[in-house]
Amino acid sequence: MTSVVKAHEQGEQWKKYHCRWIETHRDNGLLVKFLMVVPAFIQYVVLLPFYDLVHIHTSEPPSALRKVVFMWWAKVWKKKTIVHFHSFSPETTIRSRFACLYRYLFGKADRVVVLSEYWKRVVMKEVPSAKVEVIYNPCLAEVKELAVGCVEYKGTAPKSHSILYAGTVNHRKGYADMVKAFAKVAKNHPDWQIVFAGNGEIEQGKALAGSLGISNQTKWLGWVRGEEKDKAFKEATIFCLPSYAEGFPMSVLDAWSYGLPVITTPVGGIPDVAKDGGNMLLFNPGDVDALAECMERMITDKELRDRISRASLEFARHTFNVESIGEEVGQLYENILNN
Repeated sequence: MTSVVKAHEQGEQWKKYHCRWIETHRDNGLLVKFLMVVPAFIQYVVLLPFYDLVHIHTSEPPSALRKVVFMWWAKVWKKKTIVHFHSFSPETTIRSRFACLYRYLFGKADRVVVLSEYWKRVVMKEVPSAKVEVIYNPCLAEVKELAVGCVEYKGTAPKSHSILYAGTVNHRKGYADMVKAFAKVAKNHPDWQIVFAGNGEIEQGKALAGSLGISNQTKWLGWVRGEEKDKAFKEATIFCLPSYAEGFPMSVLDAWSYGLPVITTPVGGIPDVAKDGGNMLLFNPGDVDALAECMERMITDKELRDRISRASLEFARHTFNVESIGEEVGQLYENILNN
């Protein structure tokens, strides 16, 4: 959510509507989280009378619980409200034992924003009274100019023979499936490696790679940001995210911004735009053999890689361009405020 808000913060719409971001969460211990939300709410109480619209971003139950208080106070002041829903699974949120939190938020909101048509169907089924709109997450990285006749960036380090994974290293994101799949093709491509950018179950991942004999073809970067993240994406040749559940994966949007051909699963918002073999390669979550086949195809077929790279850049420049998405948000603000 923070990445999405920061992307919009840089856009013209943010300035036009005099937006103010109050951050209520930091990924740290319970004490830090508590110490952050209290001053955030005090700031919110002080500023709210001077604003016309409250745009609430929420995801999993701890976030929703915090945002219920913010919604309640907005309605005390009779403010217009938007709830922007970033969850990765209905089962952990709107269909969980915390469903009452989401029914309250969605029922009170003047508009609910979701990340895909799939999520629109889910929310409308669970809360029929909700007014739901789809606005995709934007591509965050700057789309670079391409060298004529190829898909490599000007002024960057040479591409390495690597398949990049970016995100939390955990079961939901499918990192273990990626290790197992690559192990099936690694011997055929000794100059290739898989690279993991993210924190989480790194030690378990290293142990799995070792048991499969591919430790020397597996690289663990840990959490990266800024120049390190930029370098990881620029040097990669292929991007892979084997997720079991998503809203609309930000790491795939990042990969599109860097012109990387993507291998992923048809979850969350991906089916809204996916053309298997046309603009990405798809496989079903957990199907390690199918993922290995996708890797083999992408490694050996440069024409396929180049074609999907061009499709990735089209996504970044048009459908998911941050300025276009910002204009959609601005139009939503206009509609709500004028009504």
